[in-house]
Amino acid sequence: MKKVILASAVVALGAFATAAHADDGAVNGAAGGAVTGAIVGGPVGAAVGGVAGAVIGSAIDPPPERVVTYVEKQPAQRSIVVEQPVVVGHVIPQDVVLTPVPEDPRYAYTIVNEQRVIVDPQTYTVVQVLQ
Repeated sequence: MKKVILASAVVALGAFATAAHADDGAVNGAAGGAVTGAIVGGPVGAAVGGVAGAVIGSAIDPPPERVVTYVEKQPAQRSIVVEQPVVVGHVIPQDVVLTPVPEDPRYAYTIVNEQRVIVDPQTYTVVQVLQ
């Protein structure tokens, strides 16, 4: 019986994830978490893993590779010094000037503490720190 429930859950989640947009981190996280949870803890593990995966998957999706490449190729501008650590998920000060990424308006970039940083221009949340 457990195998039937497990198989049904995996098939259902697989169909749901396929129908969803490929960039949707919550869906991908939910499907991956559910499958991992099912392997480890059976049907209950699938439910718990799906919820945990959705939360983690929707946290911060990295920008597309074309955005990263664009930002890496831009000439260096003056670096802004910020007292706080610049890490993914943290918000940088609103007075930092952002340069939009023309090909994808969901992203902008700046140089903070000598590091190129890709930011969500709506929230000023750091999406990726380039090395």
